[in-house]
Amino acid sequence: MSLSEERLWRAMHSPLVATVRLLTFVAWIIVFVPFIAVLMACGQVRLGRVAARIFWRVVAAIVGLDRVVRGTVCPDRPALFVANHASYLDIIALGSLLPAAFVAKKEVGQWPVIGVLAKIGRTVLVDRRPRKSLGQRDEMVGRLVDAKESLILFPEGTSSDGNRVLPFKSALLSVAEATLPDGRRLPVQPISLAYTRLDGMPMGRGWRPFFAWYGDMDLAPHLWAALGLGRVTVEIDFHPVVSFAAFGSRKALADHCHDIIGCGVTRAIAGRAALSVEPPGEGVKA
Repeated sequence: MSLSEERLWRAMHSPLVATVRLLTFVAWIIVFVPFIAVLMACGQVRLGRVAARIFWRVVAAIVGLDRVVRGTVCPDRPALFVANHASYLDIIALGSLLPAAFVAKKEVGQWPVIGVLAKIGRTVLVDRRPRKSLGQRDEMVGRLVDAKESLILFPEGTSSDGNRVLPFKSALLSVAEATLPDGRRLPVQPISLAYTRLDGMPMGRGWRPFFAWYGDMDLAPHLWAALGLGRVTVEIDFHPVVSFAAFGSRKALADHCHDIIGCGVTRAIAGRAALSVEPPGEGVKA
């Protein structure tokens, strides 16, 4: 961040707003998360997912996250949702829209507060060491095929600066090879997320890292900086559903998802998303 950007941030950042948002968020966790935990513990996963979407929608309102949604969510269950990853705000945005569990690295389960929310939400915590890959794949397939739960996967394997989409790790898409009990291939839906506006004004490259959490950024200071700013707009595009059968290899499927998600992010950041991020003839349903 340049000196001028830092001065502008200090001028726009409100410690009072950050404090109110943070305390309201904590209070909402205390009030509502036990209800979700009880539903999940009693095996009412479907109702638990509905409650989780309500939880995240309220969180979005608390932290000032405005969602612009284009495209149609895959109606089939289970499904694999594949998205780019820039921030912990992605969890709020997608959690408020999708009846699905997240796939996250094992370390997330040890994080304060976030780890507890992840476990209550039945997040699949994976150990990404190569020798553990087969077991992790089997666990995800079990959740998809046996438990019939949809999953949300970030195949970049880490978060980016929000200005671009990092290469996808095709090994993480091995679960897409699964065949459902009725013989169908698992539906895979690419999703692009882009943080584009702050208080309704276009957000430049210099401002996006205030909301994108990546690299060696510390969580607490970054969260404090983001909470004290205005309302941020995230644009979410649901792209056409595909399956492994149409590509024949994880690499080809990963490349397709990466390309269409990257195109969606680029168009949204450039302010051209309304033109359509879909192939000709597909159209976009609001």
